[in-house]
Amino acid sequence: MNSYFSKTAMLKNTRNEQEVECEVDNVRVNESLDAFVANNKIHMRWNGKTYVGNMAGMEFTTLGPQEFNTKKGRY
Repeated sequence: MNSYFSKTAMLKNTRNEQEVECEVDNVRVNESLDAFVANNKIHMRWNGKTYVGNMAGMEFTTLGPQEFNTKKGRY
């Protein structure tokens, strides 16, 4: 079975609880991902529950992108 990920995820600012949709890249499950917001890259690390990253003195969290599974085989 092959897995692939959505190109977007919801990113939350922990200070004011505002959420924004961001683009994601370089997803490594339960390790790290890169989130892109307004032409800024936020490198995020897995802390056991969620991905956490910092930019401009603010902390951001995300559960990551949605994962899709596809069956591999003949049709």
